Amino acid sequence: MDNNINRYTEAAEILKVLAHPVRLCIVSGLLEKGECNVNYMHSCLKAPQSTVSQHLQKLKAAGIIEGRREGLEIYYRVSDERVADLIRILTKEVD
Repeated sequence: MDNNINRYTEAAEILKVLAHPVRLCIVSGLLEKGECNVNYMHSCLKAPQSTVSQHLQKLKAAGIIEGRREGLEIYYRVSDERVADLIRILTKEVD
C-alpha cells in the first residue's frame, strides 16, 4: 500500500503544477510545436515574458519540461511522456 500512496502523491504533485491555464497552454503548445523558446511562448500567450518564465520554472522544477541552451536562448520541450498523454487526453476535442 505504501508504494501506491507514493505513486499517488507524485501524480497529485504533477496535477497541482498543471492546474493553471497558462501552464496547460504552455505544455499543450510544446507538444504541438515540439520545442520553443520563451520569446515564442510570450508572443503566443500574450503574457509578459516574466510571467511565462515563472510558469516555465514551475514546470521544469516538477520535471514536466526540460530545456536545452542554444546560444543565449533556451528551447523547452515536454520531457514526461505521462504528462504528454494526459494533456492530449484533456485537450482532445469531443465529437
